[in-house]
Order: sequence, then structure tokens, then C-alpha cells
Amino acid sequence: MEIQKIAEHIIAWLKEYATQAGVKGFVVGVSGGIDSAVTSTLCARTGLPTVCVEMPIHQHPDQVNRAQEHILQLKARFTNVSGERVDLTESFETFKTAVPTTDNETILNLTLANTRARLRMTTLYYIAGLHSSLVAGTGNKVEDFGVGFYTKYGDGGVDISPIADLMKSEVFALGAYLEVPNTIQKAAPTDGLFGDSRTDEDQLGASYDELEWAMKQQDKGSLLNDFEGREKEVYAIYTKLNNANKHKMLEIPVCEIPETWK
Repeated sequence: MEIQKIAEHIIAWLKEYATQAGVKGFVVGVSGGIDSAVTSTLCARTGLPTVCVEMPIHQHPDQVNRAQEHILQLKARFTNVSGERVDLTESFETFKTAVPTTDNETILNLTLANTRARLRMTTLYYIAGLHSSLVAGTGNKVEDFGVGFYTKYGDGGVDISPIADLMKSEVFALGAYLEVPNTIQKAAPTDGLFGDSRTDEDQLGASYDELEWAMKQQDKGSLLNDFEGREKEVYAIYTKLNNANKHKMLEIPVCEIPETWK
């Protein structure tokens, strides 16, 4: 894997896209995870103004600490980087009092988790508007095109996706090359949407390494019965998530009206 070439390619792509779009720079939501750390560092390396935004909502302290550490070190390394902290906890609580609820805690918790992501998306676009900038997405290939592990119109609501053609393992390798803080490189991946320490693996039922393997097997046209044991279990998890989240990964369906009726 040619890490330096990949990094330089993404940085040049970002800079060219921003120039063609006539915008000043980038806005990135920083969570304390590897994806947002790598994305924000790549944006910073373009030399264009890059705003790193921390948006806690009842956030676990470890996530807050990592996000703040990353933003501080980026600001120290790059003069074009600035940081914003928008605490959305009160806004989130106000929202909860204004909408209907349900006794089904599983559905309620998941819906509220997605609401956190959508509040953050709205905040990022507000700040991007103030700075005439693009919102840079932080999704990797497994999340965006494999299992659909993101919130529709939440962290999936972005202008550009710099790392969406990279597997999670490749993002970690890029993070090491870009000198992302060790605390982030070593942290277990988490979406941080539930206010606790649950990891992505806890939610997905498989590690990113396993899901990467399954994604490659699907590309080969493999079937569930081609595997046994843990491999069969992982492939079943992957295909179930891939099918369930197709609505996120495909274009919005349009009901086309016959021209003769118009």
C-alpha cells in the first residue's frame, strides 16, 4: 500500500475540488475517532482554511478528550486550522421534549441516536455557510458502501467524501502516516451516538477486519453456503446489513410518470 501517494492524491483532489467549487475551505466534524481525525488532517494539509468542529451531546469523556487533543495538535501543526466547540446537549434535550415518544426503548434509543447525528449535520452546514466552505464527510468504504453504518441525512449528509474509497484498515494506516495522535489510533472505533462506551463492533456484531473480508467476498460473488463457522456468521451479518441499508447507499427512488400522461 503506497500510503504517501494515497495521501498526496486525496489532498490534491480536495484542493482541486474546493477550487473548482469556488469555496474557501472545509468544515469537518471531529469525534475523537480515526476517520474524522484522518479526514481533518487531510483537509488541513491542503493549506485551505479548515474548521474542526466538536459537537458533544452527553458525550463519553474519552471521546471528548480525544477530539480536543486532536484539534489542539492540528492547530499547533497547521496555521490554516481553527476549532469550534458547539455543545448540542441542551438543544438535544429541548428537541426531546417537543416530539412524540414511544415505550419501545430500543426503537426510541436508536431514533434519538440518529437525531444526534442529524443535529450535528445541521450544525456543520451552518458553520460551513458562515465560512463559505464544504462539509467534508468522514465515512470509510466499509461504512458507506458495505454495511451502511451511518445516519441518513446525518453523518451521511456531506458535500464530499475524501476517504470513502478506503477500507478501515487503510484509514488506520493513513492515520499513522499523517501522525494522528496515538490515543486515537489505539481507540476502539465507535460512533459515539449513545453517550456511552459501546463500540462499533458491539453494534455491528463483527470487527472491521471481518467486515472488510466479507465485503471482498461479496465482490467475488460468494454465497453464504461457501463458508462455515465464524466466517459464515460474519458473512451472514454483512449481507444482512448490506441488504437492510441499501436505501442509504442507492439513489433515492423516483416514481417516473409516463410522458403521455403529462
